Amino acid sequence: MVPSFMRDKKSVLLVGGAGYVGSATTEQLIERGYHAVVLDNLYQGHQDAIHPAAEFIKGSISDEEFLDNLFGSREFFGAMDFAGETLIEFSMTNPNRYFQANVVDGLKLLNAMVKHGVERFVFSSTSAIYGEPQEIPMPETHQKYPGNSYGESKLIFEQILKWYHRIHNIRSVCFRYFNAAGASERFGEDHRPETHLIPLILQVALGQRNEIKIFGDDYPTKDGTCVRDYTHVYDLAQAHIAGLENADSLGHDAFNLGNGDGYTVQEVIQAARDVTGHAIPATIVPRRAGDVSRMVASSEKAKSVLGWNPKFPKIHQILETAWKWHLQNHKGYER
Repeated sequence: MVPSFMRDKKSVLLVGGAGYVGSATTEQLIERGYHAVVLDNLYQGHQDAIHPAAEFIKGSISDEEFLDNLFGSREFFGAMDFAGETLIEFSMTNPNRYFQANVVDGLKLLNAMVKHGVERFVFSSTSAIYGEPQEIPMPETHQKYPGNSYGESKLIFEQILKWYHRIHNIRSVCFRYFNAAGASERFGEDHRPETHLIPLILQVALGQRNEIKIFGDDYPTKDGTCVRDYTHVYDLAQAHIAGLENADSLGHDAFNLGNGDGYTVQEVIQAARDVTGHAIPATIVPRRAGDVSRMVASSEKAKSVLGWNPKFPKIHQILETAWKWHLQNHKGYER
């Protein structure tokens, strides 16, 4: 049971709270006076990414009996879902991984919430639901044709949430974003394996790899490299908390999160050179299948409806926080 000194605080369940965006959101919830309950199986999350003031429960939402006991033992203000299968690598070879983790297990979580009367839900979704961009920046009304099973699984779950709102009154808010980046003083980005551009670039500056590979320089952009949107993990956390706190009035809604114009791969590398003072050698290699020239979100709706105002809108600001964390954690969360 929840200790007596915590009973006057609103408890929020963070599924996947030991992961990158989950840890940042946990930190900010605690700073705002919530009691954060982190549920994570540590498959992709890290024990050291769990805030010391959070209550940690190791477990999986795939276990229905476990979920029933968890929700039966506490009163939750709401739940946030940062879990599921996120590695894109296998999304075109093993779709079962994505539909099982992101749809089937997600349904088990929702059903436990319905049974125990927890009616606020925030879903960490993805811009991958849109597929090939037809307009830039991409609004929430953009056509939705996912190009892989990862994006399809997230879109299916968003549609499920619409029906759970209509039938079970689950007030749900979905956030679609491209590339989470940056760090707080305590928590940063550490994936195993690492596939994201910014930490890979910083590994070069740390001497952990010899160079950064640029996949194609013949795209129709200002310098021939792909343009992507980067959003600071602090700003993503702020949006998720705003979604939770406004869920009752929103009912069921979805928001894009991004910084507007996006940056080319070359611009990100140059910004990293500026911030780190390292030469960061880069080599052009052939394009990767499936990469598109520009992926940039319009976040005007989040700004107007939620009052979301990014604190770190510029790539140099994002990189400065990431570099500071990586300097202090050369091996990530590995001790």
